[in-house]
Amino acid sequence: MNIFDHFNPTYHPHWTQVTTGGGKLEIIDSALKMSFASANWKTYTDAQIDDYTMLSKADYLWNPPLRMAVRSRFSHSFSSKKTTSRNNTLRGTAGFGFWNRPFTMQGDFFTLPEAIWFLYSAPPSNMALAQGIPGWGWKAQVVHTTFVNLVTNAIPLALSIGYAKLSGNQSHASRWLQRLSGARESLIQVDMTKWHTYTLEWKVKSARFWVDNKEILKVRHSPTRPLGFVAWLDNEYAVVTPTGELRFGKTSSGPQWLEVDYIKIDQL
Repeated sequence: MNIFDHFNPTYHPHWTQVTTGGGKLEIIDSALKMSFASANWKTYTDAQIDDYTMLSKADYLWNPPLRMAVRSRFSHSFSSKKTTSRNNTLRGTAGFGFWNRPFTMQGDFFTLPEAIWFLYSAPPSNMALAQGIPGWGWKAQVVHTTFVNLVTNAIPLALSIGYAKLSGNQSHASRWLQRLSGARESLIQVDMTKWHTYTLEWKVKSARFWVDNKEILKVRHSPTRPLGFVAWLDNEYAVVTPTGELRFGKTSSGPQWLEVDYIKIDQL
């Protein structure tokens, strides 16, 4: 299966359109605009297109090998500092790519996290899954959590979290957390408010990412189960740290948007 949607003059019939809490989808000048005028921490706000909302996880559509390209830009850029300013940085989470909606029983099929995508998150998000990479920012990311990883790394992670809390040294816990999650990441150092082409290649035992034809990440493992595609903008945050902190929530923001010029997915 191949998909090429340049949003001219309307959506490809493949997509499910989802808006919640004031999220808005519209096509302007042959580009899809996902936006909201404001968001409140009490209410979930989301604008997205996907191809999994109506499916059981066993019926998700995408497997390797495939190649995805998305040309996009954002209303706000990303600050590398852990700032809580709402004026100069995109809030919540956003991005595009493939994942499996983990920790849900969609179709009576529980799954651990697997994803291969371009992911943005802003503080208070702090998903510190990869050593040496901040837990927030604009990233290329692969997450490949397996039950083998869970069984073999859960006890060492629990012990190292206890050590981190007592000593303040998080390095051991960070290493075990990365082993358990199977996460590999790279920060994307571009101006998010400008048009860029984001490309990933998902193969059976590897993955590669490019921005404007410049390779930014290459990994030697990749998700193994079928995944669904999503492109979204919302006001959520998540905290997962080597000190054992795990929580989720929503954040407030003013107007912000994500524009997508085209989405191209080719089964190789």
